Amino acid sequence: MNFGWLLPILILMPGLLGVASLFVRSAQAVLRLCAIGTLGVAALSGAVALQTFRFVPLLAAGNWFMLDALSAYHLLVMMIVFSLSALYGITYFREEIAQGQFTIRHARRYGGLWFGSMSAMVLVLVSNNLGIMWVGIEATTLLTAFLICIHRTSGALEAMWKYLLMCSVGVAVAFMGTLLIAASAQQASLHGSDALLWTALRDAAHQLDPALLKAGFIFLVIGYGTKAGLAPMHNWLPDAHSQAPSPVSAVFSGFLLNAALYCILRYLPLVESATGNTGWGRGILVVFGILSILVAAGFIVAQHDVKRLLAYHSVEHLGIIALGIGIGGYGALAALFHIFNHSLCKSVSFFCAGTLGQTYGTHDMREMTHVIRVSPVWGSGLIVTLLALIGVAPFALFLSEFIILKSALNAGSYWAASLFMVGVGVVFVGALRHIISMAWEPLQTHIKARRPTIAEGMLVFGALATLLILGLWLPRPFQAILEQATRVLGGI
Repeated sequence: MNFGWLLPILILMPGLLGVASLFVRSAQAVLRLCAIGTLGVAALSGAVALQTFRFVPLLAAGNWFMLDALSAYHLLVMMIVFSLSALYGITYFREEIAQGQFTIRHARRYGGLWFGSMSAMVLVLVSNNLGIMWVGIEATTLLTAFLICIHRTSGALEAMWKYLLMCSVGVAVAFMGTLLIAASAQQASLHGSDALLWTALRDAAHQLDPALLKAGFIFLVIGYGTKAGLAPMHNWLPDAHSQAPSPVSAVFSGFLLNAALYCILRYLPLVESATGNTGWGRGILVVFGILSILVAAGFIVAQHDVKRLLAYHSVEHLGIIALGIGIGGYGALAALFHIFNHSLCKSVSFFCAGTLGQTYGTHDMREMTHVIRVSPVWGSGLIVTLLALIGVAPFALFLSEFIILKSALNAGSYWAASLFMVGVGVVFVGALRHIISMAWEPLQTHIKARRPTIAEGMLVFGALATLLILGLWLPRPFQAILEQATRVLGGI
């Protein structure tokens, strides 16, 4: 049975929930709708993705919509991040609702933008038409920008403006790349909308104009790379992540960056096939990956704001993913594994940072001391997730980074492996200094934390347990999903 007809529903369902949130009568009810609605979309996404992994890619709307192993895997990661963030939102905004800082007007705007952003990201993932995929990315920019300034502070407005400006320019550059890709298809006798269908371009990749394809890919990497936070186009990212409410920061770091990188990955098999699998496109990703790791390492050492620290960790880990994809083979498989690991770990770290920020009244790590004693759940969660982010064994992030390093050495990319080790080494030492300070330096003033609920404890420690288990044992079904997604990128 063909379940492709569910793909348009998957796009429309969050949009309808966003409209419904505008008519809810209380802020707490809007947050509950966000949680329940997101879980509903996640359940439908899981069912659709399962059909894709078990059978064949799903197609709909004249082949304009498609879900294959690569997009289905990203869809599952996306819904995990959105589901956890929506559940955490109930906790995060509870105190602000009690203090009158998060009113029904704020909540309705938040709910509408939340589901609107989800719908736009689903559109990106299920688009077989590369032009529609570009429209989806542009829509995520416009919708998520206003989530940054739910609270209209000067810092949030500045961050929103910088995000809008830089990402809009980046998406415009990506549009130029999309046009060049379409132009490269003219000699393959692909005209009209067929020139932008990914499946048609894939089947005719050996007939595409290599010169136009290469030029287009460079535009695409720079354009979508700006939205993905790859250095040196990452300048908007620390401000946006640090000023947004923590559930929004988790979505930004946990998946919005992945959505932009996914767009680049869609073009990689086309470039590699058209250039005779010379590794030209992968080489570009290796360069941007190494640059992102090194740039992030320098900034991580000098950070004092915990949310900005996590933002630069995003730059680092998106660089690690780009490096793994660029290396190819099992490096690409490990990079896809790292997408899940980073998304889960970073989401929980933003949850912990957000709640501790409310407890301490600041995100300055020099004042956020003795966090484990002040809040055993959120403090322990922040410390452990930071340790996982810097590659401490046996968490899953260490495993995926180790496989990427081993793949680089096996491929003879010794310069990439060396620079990778230098970058992660600097990150390890620099971040460890912050971790030790927050965990063990004595408190400057008395801090009284709210007692966490059982559900909050399950949210934090359930995610940490998952990262620990995956670092020790990779279930065969999950490995099969990773292998299927990797084959879309060119195989292992």
